[in-house]
Amino acid sequence: MPDEPHAEDPRGALEAQMSADLRQLNAESDQITRVFAQRNNLTANDFRALLYVMVADSQGEPLTAGALGHRMQVTGGAVTHLVERLIASNHIRRAPHAGDRRKVMLHYDDHGMAVAGAFFAPLGAHMRDAIADLPDADLEAAHRVFEAMCGAMQTYSAALGGDK
Repeated sequence: MPDEPHAEDPRGALEAQMSADLRQLNAESDQITRVFAQRNNLTANDFRALLYVMVADSQGEPLTAGALGHRMQVTGGAVTHLVERLIASNHIRRAPHAGDRRKVMLHYDDHGMAVAGAFFAPLGAHMRDAIADLPDADLEAAHRVFEAMCGAMQTYSAALGGDK
């Protein structure tokens, strides 16, 4: 891998370890999300869409179907079909934009949140147990690292022509 640690560069070794940790976290997350999707009759694209909707919603910036299609890099027809399927399964819902009634925003539906909550709550408990002995200062530092890494990934994605 291009970020292999070098004994003479302690900072480089730490950065390489963080990159390896991020890859492992991504692989573990991918496996768990595949099981969730399988158990809930969702395709990989369905799950990706749900994740985009949830992240945008939690950041207070809900997506339109068009914005979702742009992020997923799918056609208008494909995103319409995907959104209709997720609405029919009660995972997401449409709602008028608060400031512009012409826009329709996508939000996670209560049923979708309940399904996700039931599946992911045990993972949350495992996570809390895993970090229970870490001091708050370590968690705050980890949050700053995650923010920086997400920012770097967003910058790289934008440079590649992706969205966010």
